[in-house]
Formats: sequence, C-alpha cells, structure tokens
Amino acid sequence: MSKEKIILIGGGGHCKSVIDVIEQMGKYEIVGIIDVLEKLNQEVLGYKIIGQDSDLPQLAKKYNNFHITLGQLRNPESRIKLFNQLKKLNANLPIIISPLAYVSKHAVIEEGTVIMHNVIVNADAKIGMNCIINTKALIEHDSVIGNHCHISTGAIVNGGVQIGNNVFYGSGAVSKEYINIPDNSFIKANSIVK
Repeated sequence: MSKEKIILIGGGGHCKSVIDVIEQMGKYEIVGIIDVLEKLNQEVLGYKIIGQDSDLPQLAKKYNNFHITLGQLRNPESRIKLFNQLKKLNANLPIIISPLAYVSKHAVIEEGTVIMHNVIVNADAKIGMNCIINTKALIEHDSVIGNHCHISTGAIVNGGVQIGNNVFYGSGAVSKEYINIPDNSFIKANSIVK
C-alpha cells in the first residue's frame, strides 16, 4: 500500500521528534522539510530541507498533506501564522498520533495536532487545532484544550480542566481538576496550577 506524502514545516528539535512519530505510524512518506533559506539542502534525520515558507503556495499545488513541526516555547505566533497560511492554501493538516500513545475513542482531536509518544488522552477529552501534546503528557477525562496550545513533556492536565487558546503548559506542570486556564497563559515547568 502506498503511503500518503507529507511535507513538514520547521526543521528543529521538535521536527526530529515528529519525524520519529511519523515513521512509527507508517502512514505517511515525508517528502521534505521547509525551513529558512540558509538551511536549504541540509538534512534532518535523513530528510532534505527542500524550501522556505515562500515556497508553500507552489508546494500546496503539488502536495496535499502538511504538518507544522516548528516548536512552540514562548508563544505560538509563528505556528498560528503558518496554520492560517496553509488553511488559505486549502492544505490538509492531518492529525498525527503516535502508535505508542493511548487516545480514547471517546476523545476528540482536531486538525494539525500532534500526539507524541506515550501520551494518554482519556475519555471525553477535547483537543483543538494545531496543538502539540508532547511526550508522556496526560490529558484527563472531560478536559478541553483550545487551539494552538503546547502541553509539554510529562505535563498533567487533570479532569474537567478548561484550557484556552494559545497556551503554553510547561513540562511536569500539574493542574487541579475542573479549573479554567485563560487564553495566552504561560504555565512554567513543574508548576502546580490551581
């Protein structure tokens, strides 16, 4: 069975982790990576950097699937800009889920989101568009995560928590259950969120 072709956007450390997930999935063939002009023809884990952001309109005519592999630390602006650009180009932004993750059949995950290795997403959780749910994060039942969020490595979002859009939730942070975390919040690593 032939694999669907996909282009990755952003060639840094997060890209390496996503490549590993995509390879484990076995569903997509990575055609190449988009990054800054200075990195053209360099490789990330054996995949060539084939262009820059300005090449996206041309690439979208040839390829259907794209995934944003630019990381998100301080804020999600670059990821949001790319997401909106790809939507205008009618690109498909598939959900990428590691086969080593557990995602309840009763959970909802929206386009462009990546679920990394050893993540658990429990029943009736809802995760928005263009999110990074990073390695070993736990998203508990009935929690809602907005669009363009990064839930970092080993973070715990307890039951019924409502997280707004554009939130960075640091590594090892733990929330109390049934709280609201507003849009654009920055939760430090190892925080207890009350």
